[in-house]
Amino acid sequence: RVENGLIGSKIIFVSSLNFEAFSANCKVAEMEESLRIRRYEELPSAEEFSFQIELKNVPAVFSGCIKNWKAFSNWNPSNGGLDYMQERVGSSIVEGMLSRSTPVFYGDIRSHERVPVPFSTFIGHCKEHLKNTDRGRGVCFESERHALEGSDTEQGRLLFGDASQQIYLAQVPIMNIEKEERVQLGTLREDIQTPALLETKDLASINLWMNNARTRSSTHYDPHHNLLCIVAGCKQAVLWPPSASSFLYPMPLYGEASNHSAVALKNPDFSVHPRAKQSMEYSQKVILHAGDALFIPEGWFHQVDSDDLTIAVNFWWRSNMMSGMSEHMDAYYLRRILRRLTDKEMNQVLCKTAAGAGKLDFHTCEQPNNGKADQCNHNFDQNCGSDGSKGNKLKQRIVLHELEPLALQALHELVSLVHDRVNNADQSQTRDSASKNDSAGGGNGEPRQNVKMNLFHLEDDPVARIFWTLQPLTLQNVFLAMVHNFPRTLEALILHLLSPVGAEVLTRKFDEMDQLIAEGDRNEFYQVFYGVFDDQFAAMTAILNG
Repeated sequence: RVENGLIGSKIIFVSSLNFEAFSANCKVAEMEESLRIRRYEELPSAEEFSFQIELKNVPAVFSGCIKNWKAFSNWNPSNGGLDYMQERVGSSIVEGMLSRSTPVFYGDIRSHERVPVPFSTFIGHCKEHLKNTDRGRGVCFESERHALEGSDTEQGRLLFGDASQQIYLAQVPIMNIEKEERVQLGTLREDIQTPALLETKDLASINLWMNNARTRSSTHYDPHHNLLCIVAGCKQAVLWPPSASSFLYPMPLYGEASNHSAVALKNPDFSVHPRAKQSMEYSQKVILHAGDALFIPEGWFHQVDSDDLTIAVNFWWRSNMMSGMSEHMDAYYLRRILRRLTDKEMNQVLCKTAAGAGKLDFHTCEQPNNGKADQCNHNFDQNCGSDGSKGNKLKQRIVLHELEPLALQALHELVSLVHDRVNNADQSQTRDSASKNDSAGGGNGEPRQNVKMNLFHLEDDPVARIFWTLQPLTLQNVFLAMVHNFPRTLEALILHLLSPVGAEVLTRKFDEMDQLIAEGDRNEFYQVFYGVFDDQFAAMTAILNG
């Protein structure tokens, strides 16, 4: 019966692990689905956007969002749009980005420089580039009737040489609330209508993004919500949620490019950034055509490729969460966030192990003494099981030969692990300090060595694995059996063998146990459990701070 019961327990256990792994995978899939980028063919209202889209902090694409803009027709390069823009802006000086790694534009100041350039000069280069690429398509500009030799294009060659082909008008202000003096293209504002979904937002800035050749922006995030609107051309955006930050290696917090990834787009060095190999598993890709708009929530990493002669406008505004964060609450928020990140990391460790737990052989020891637990006559357990003053009612329920097979097996393994570890430590100390036997102070059987393992993976920790396999109430019975029969072993187990992951698993089992038993039984159990320890606070510290 014992053997059949053990086999049955194993079958149920494996099934529960498979179900747990399945549940973990479902949660991951559900989480990924909740971060999936949606495309909307109809523009939502401001209220719908705020409460159904923005509040979730997940990107969204709005097809044809800005086709009613004047800019959509007036700026169209295939319809004289470049002439229109040059006429509106003229030779006003704008700030362009000159890349040293064309066509990639990195945020690091070592990879680019900001240069002043007449807007008309840049437009001239756009016209020339478009004429060369579209010569066979019959695209014609009014300015082609005039010679270019004396134009701003020729002036640009004298100023920048061939580097003019690498200039990118990135984030040129059309409107800026905080720095009105920096606005360089205010005359284009009347061609832009604020989308209806942003009517209730306090916009921080509106910016022009324009390139005359294919460009790539480095992977980065922004500290504001962003609506990127494509006026002409085409862009491809690759996006990662903030939770993928560790795969993207953000630059140091203090520096010009702190919001950029340190991973190079061309020829990334995986020996320096090994986690970057998995980064694309967490990414999503969207293609944006003229008229489309992409909502990029704050903190979402994005890398954007722009086709030849692409014109875009973006709107930035502060999120409600950042606007509502009071400075005096920062330390509290930091602690809460650190706790959530720590819990998430531990969940990933446990779920990963649960998914493969069916491959682990948790219970391979044979039952000693025909199913009865080994009494293990070691010094530090002798004469310690007769004290019936604490928790007598609970103790009476836990008789070794009445334990269920899985609990008995776990009890035997835990006792063996403790004694093996302590014996190894004793032997090691004996070898290392043979000349100091007179001062060793032994004889009372108390394990003096701290033999705790600093393990952080469940599959590497036999104690944590045993805790993980047991149902909460089964684990409670194991502990009660140890209280009655092996109190010093229990003390050594908690104080000397409990690793960080073991402490985390035990804490969770206690939490589950608390939900299953009445308050009176719960209080009695903890009184009995901690009553074993000479220093109860040391035991609590080992579990809670492990």
